[in-house]
Amino acid sequence: MRDLSTFKGCPAPQPVRLEGRFVVVEPFDRSAHLHALWTGLGGMAINPLLIYFTQPDFNGIDDFDAWLAAVQKGGWVTEVFRDKASGKIVGMANYMRPDPANGVVEIGGVAHGPAMSRSPLSTEAHYLLARHVFDDLGYRRYEWKCHNENEPSKVTAKRYGFSFEGVFRQHMLSKGKNRDTAWFSMIDSEWPLIRAAFEAWLSPENFDEAGRQRRRLEDLRAELAASET
Repeated sequence: MRDLSTFKGCPAPQPVRLEGRFVVVEPFDRSAHLHALWTGLGGMAINPLLIYFTQPDFNGIDDFDAWLAAVQKGGWVTEVFRDKASGKIVGMANYMRPDPANGVVEIGGVAHGPAMSRSPLSTEAHYLLARHVFDDLGYRRYEWKCHNENEPSKVTAKRYGFSFEGVFRQHMLSKGKNRDTAWFSMIDSEWPLIRAAFEAWLSPENFDEAGRQRRRLEDLRAELAASET
């Protein structure tokens, strides 16, 4: 257990560039990324993709631009994902609601474009984001929250190693309707095992000649946990 008697808080998350084998996570820059991100998220197909986001549907890129400006002004740190193989922007996520005094931050506003499907890009991007939070910034708690009806997001959170903590009923309004919010987290004492599983999954040895995984991330994490008992 971490000794908190001298804990002085953590730095607030700042825009950061993080590079892996498959993906580069880079700070959103409007002039460089707006059109590329809009395209990477499907253009007007962004609305079905972001069906569980709270903001109204976008009528075009100008609405998307205004929304990004507003959330960044409100304290979100927007990071975009660049596929190293194609050079294209393929998704985004945001460090949100930081509480540096208590060492808590959320990852949210997550959107994976079609090019991220069935690839290691999303797994590596979220490994890099989590590693930065725990290893570079020293945070104690990393949160993932989603609409309770968003089953794919809940599955993804569990796959990455977040633990389900419960549902906040009538937590907020989303597109004019009630939203119950599912809460997940990982904490600093869990991170070394979660990190080791990520790194084992991302290693070249875990992929066959066709780029398919040999072993699932969940299975690697379970085996590591069993070896510690």
